[in-house]
Amino acid sequence: MRRLITLIITAVAAAAIFAGLVHAVLVVAHVSEPATTTVYGLTPRRLWATTAAVMGLVGVLVGSLARVRPTSRFGADSGRLGPTVALVAGFLAAVSGGLNVAIANGGPGTGNGVVGGAAAFVLGLIAVALGVPGLTRRRRAAFEPGRMT
Repeated sequence: MRRLITLIITAVAAAAIFAGLVHAVLVVAHVSEPATTTVYGLTPRRLWATTAAVMGLVGVLVGSLARVRPTSRFGADSGRLGPTVALVAGFLAAVSGGLNVAIANGGPGTGNGVVGGAAAFVLGLIAVALGVPGLTRRRRAAFEPGRMT
């Protein structure tokens, strides 16, 4: 029971931090004001932002899997697949989401996909942060004295 409560509190805290970071990206890009008229439906820019956010989410999940289970096929000890996928997916998501937010000419509700772009940017940075240590840990372990690889 104690572990479940800790897990719930951690998930709520992580969601709050994520929402705060997305809002901070929107404020920095000067697109945090909502639109006067709301556009409904899927626009090309929203599709672009959603695709980038899904790519960032995949990078975060694969990077987390590589960090938690380093001896699995996604891990850093047996291969570089997991950290490399997290790094590449995170970089592409961060660049694509940042570009979407940078060229947006309105805030949430305008159909520009600024919320999805900001989410993709934040998820991409998290995925890169999860992928880089896996690659550096692998490289360091290969050159340890007395270890033959």
